[in-house]
Amino acid sequence: MWFLFTLLTFFSWGIADLFYKKGNCLDDKFSHIKTGMIVGFVMGIHATLYLIFNHVNVELIDICKYLPVSFFYISSMVIGYKGLQYLELSISSPIQNTSGIITSILLVIFFKEVLSVPTIVAFVFVFVGIIILSILEIIENKEKRVEYKKNNTKKKVFVLTILFPLAYCILDGAGTFLDGIYLDKMKLISEDAALVAYEYTFLVYGIISYIYLKMKKESFKIFKQKNKIKAAIFETSGQFFYVFAMGGNATITATVVGSYAILSLLLSRIFLKEKLSKLQYFAIFLVIIGIVILSILDI
Repeated sequence: MWFLFTLLTFFSWGIADLFYKKGNCLDDKFSHIKTGMIVGFVMGIHATLYLIFNHVNVELIDICKYLPVSFFYISSMVIGYKGLQYLELSISSPIQNTSGIITSILLVIFFKEVLSVPTIVAFVFVFVGIIILSILEIIENKEKRVEYKKNNTKKKVFVLTILFPLAYCILDGAGTFLDGIYLDKMKLISEDAALVAYEYTFLVYGIISYIYLKMKKESFKIFKQKNKIKAAIFETSGQFFYVFAMGGNATITATVVGSYAILSLLLSRIFLKEKLSKLQYFAIFLVIIGIVILSILDI
């Protein structure tokens, strides 16, 4: 069952990535704050409904206990939103999603996990695929010298196109590693409590962002931010599936979920007309083969 949740997370976050990109406004310096605010509101609504309809008992101590994980996740996401102002979705996703690879390796090392040969082969396919995509995007982006407009001037932002995804990778990897400890390896908190704790923490961030925007006298209408709302809904859906997937098998979940970059790439190719090379398609094929092997093993 946990692998089904893993795949649902994979698809939810891959689709969310597409709407994040579509909802990003290059000329709006507050775009990343508005995105995080809307995600926080949607997660807060979902957490409240989850508590009401599932009769879950979550205490303040649970939110505090899970705060380190929430901090790393929310920080990585806000940085990811900001990074979309500087680079294409097809550039950011593969580099960012190497965090799943890092997390899986750390879990295997620290908890001395013994993996079967087919599982190792599947891991290698996924690892190699994501690494190839990341390297290709770094090289390709260096050649393009991606630029953006700000105050009617163009600035070269090659360094930023690497730093933002790298920062995301480190923070998200740390959060996922802690999640593996909290939900799977040491069972420090239940999946229900982790879900609600994270979503309410994100709600707090959303409220703070709302107040900040009001102080800056930034005018905006939430319900007109359709793409941001869609992204927030899929992000929240993925988070729901994610905690239960991590509670089942953190090592494999981190790898598969981390590879949702390939879905982002394919969707950006179809809907945003971002071009992909033959080598990128090959890397995507490797990742898909790895995920298929893991799904067969779970069955």
